[in-house]
Amino acid sequence: MPVQSASLLDQLEPEARATGECVPVLMTVALDQTYDYLVPEGIELEPGCFVVVPFGPQSRIGVVWDRPAGETGKPVDPKKMKSVVERLDVPPLPLISLRFAEWIARYTLAPLGMVARMMMSARAVFEPTKPRFGVTLVEGAAEPPRMTPARKKALEVAGDGAIRPKSALANEAGCSTGVIDGLVSAGCLVEVAIPEKRAAQPDPKHRVTEFTPEQAEAVHALQSAVDAGNFNVTLIDGVTGSGKTEVYFEAVARTLERGLQAVIMLPEIALTDQFMRRFRDRFGCAPVEWHSALSGPERGRVWRAAATGEARVIVGARSALFLPYAELGLIIVDEEHDAGFKQDDRVHYQARDMAVVRGSLGGFPVVLASATPSIESQVNALTGRYRHVVLPGRFSGASLPEITAIDLRQNPPERGRWLSPILIDAVAETLAAKQQTLLFLNRRGYAPLTLCRTCGHRIECPQCTAWLVEHRFRGRLHCHHCGFSIPMPEKCPKCGEEGSLVACGPGVERVAEEVAERFPEARLALLSSDLIPGIVEMREVIREIEAGGIDIIIGTQIVAKGHHFPLLATVGVVDGDLGLALGADPRAGERTFQLLHQVTGRAGRALAQGRGYVQTYSPEHPVMEAIIASDRQAFLEREIAIRRKGLLPPFGRLAALIVSAREKDTAQAVARDIARRAPPAERIQILGPAEAPLAVIRGRHRWRLLVKAPREIDIQSYLRAWLADMPPLKGDLRLTVDIDPYSFL
Repeated sequence: MPVQSASLLDQLEPEARATGECVPVLMTVALDQTYDYLVPEGIELEPGCFVVVPFGPQSRIGVVWDRPAGETGKPVDPKKMKSVVERLDVPPLPLISLRFAEWIARYTLAPLGMVARMMMSARAVFEPTKPRFGVTLVEGAAEPPRMTPARKKALEVAGDGAIRPKSALANEAGCSTGVIDGLVSAGCLVEVAIPEKRAAQPDPKHRVTEFTPEQAEAVHALQSAVDAGNFNVTLIDGVTGSGKTEVYFEAVARTLERGLQAVIMLPEIALTDQFMRRFRDRFGCAPVEWHSALSGPERGRVWRAAATGEARVIVGARSALFLPYAELGLIIVDEEHDAGFKQDDRVHYQARDMAVVRGSLGGFPVVLASATPSIESQVNALTGRYRHVVLPGRFSGASLPEITAIDLRQNPPERGRWLSPILIDAVAETLAAKQQTLLFLNRRGYAPLTLCRTCGHRIECPQCTAWLVEHRFRGRLHCHHCGFSIPMPEKCPKCGEEGSLVACGPGVERVAEEVAERFPEARLALLSSDLIPGIVEMREVIREIEAGGIDIIIGTQIVAKGHHFPLLATVGVVDGDLGLALGADPRAGERTFQLLHQVTGRAGRALAQGRGYVQTYSPEHPVMEAIIASDRQAFLEREIAIRRKGLLPPFGRLAALIVSAREKDTAQAVARDIARRAPPAERIQILGPAEAPLAVIRGRHRWRLLVKAPREIDIQSYLRAWLADMPPLKGDLRLTVDIDPYSFL
């Protein structure tokens, strides 16, 4: 059986260890320790390489570690140790990836094996390679005995000598694959292996960009940071449309000139054609992409290309941070404020912060960019921990949009409608000027609540404490927390009354319905993650908007992420108060300000003078006042003062403990027992346990505790001591630890 690493290695003399008689192997499961395995003759192993080893009744893939990790066990007779089965033909993880995994595990209190698993996010790499076959023209081959129009067209397309899959050739030629098979049988085409697609190499000197004096100063600062060859963090703080992307491209170019790799991290929904085009214009080719829409084989190719150094620049979502880069020299986190960089599943981490850690471990620069930087990054810049580069004006020279508050108490919509007369007039004026309007509501679906007007019954999710959201386009009610879905009922599930169910409140689908009724000639686009299944479809819609094929865009937060629509003149926020309703969330004000600032900043970026309208019942709220006055400084000063006084991040530290179980009483009892076991500490507060605002998700009852401490306190050590005193959880009980929580639901 495998034994815990330290048990045997501690007994071996240094000379014996060096011979490779046994190695510590980390299993990529929820375990926090390595196990020792004997190394058979003829197999050479090194730290970071992937091996197949027996583990219990199964064989599993593990990672050879360079030192024992985890608790020591009892000494075990080496004769009872199991051996490594084989080494996989996969590039090893670099040593810095091992150190990075250990750092994350220590910080997040996640099992080391689960962190290492994030570094194996391309399953195809660890499976036997399946060659892909295509067809190509046989030079000098005689014509087939029966030349049909379809065969003639296929041979014309194949005449360029390229190797194509049969289906691709058939599509281009407008024929069936049977026609292609016939040409293969006739000897006109031949099946050959399709060569592996190699990553294009960006050229840092492909194009010289002209910059404004402010941008040139920012470029110089970033190039100096790269040239320094050491760890440093720079915050690019620029208004929407200020050219932040073009500026940090110059840092990428300087990194490439130094022979190093770069990674640009973006929220997945910001990975648009526009960004890829801008990269291609600057560097002569597209970057290597990493996101959820990639197929398994594509993910495998990108993983290998990062490990071998073939991929020089990778643009991707947060998981791109964990690829095994051979020679990484720069990390850029664009839209660094975005909550999408926080992962709340399995290993809970904030990718922006982990990017800074990765740069520190690797000794290279990190660049954070945003039009609305996070409070944490702002404070780090103010205190000198980060360099602060400010871009105050738009690259096009256009002025920032003028923002107007629409007080719904004085200018309400018509009964059963959601757009104020002031906003309707603004949309009409924009249409008359042949410009585009964006209407923003951060709520998916048609209506957030379905109510019976006979008995008052509200249709809830049977597995969560949440209402089912009507999605009228699909004719279904959905839970946005667990995915539960039912067809729209014809009668009330409680009283049985037919035709009594009514939709309450607006979602984007309901706003789109109103817009279609008011402006029947306008061309509409509805952007919502439940209606646009992936990046490919998203890019198609964005292209149509960019080309002027859409008059009115209605969307959720996916429209606020870095899009550039030249004809967009007017932005209307349908419900500006929506995010402020989350009173238990200490980041509610910050998130609302960022989102509204970003979405109104889409207006007037190029050809049109921009204007923004925010519908609100609370124009006197400090966040609303700051948005309307475009006074970000006032908002920051107030928010930072609140955080400092309340010892909230970044001036204090938070950790959430969430206990869940199928039975409410069980979850509550265990949560209270955990609270009673908390070690006494003068400067650490334990809040709770309390039932979570979302008390039930997927049929599991949830209770929360919140740990609050000053910034200088080692909260992880406190939590380790606390958790070590708890008995093992039994049955279906689960305990989740979230350091630096972003969700308080």
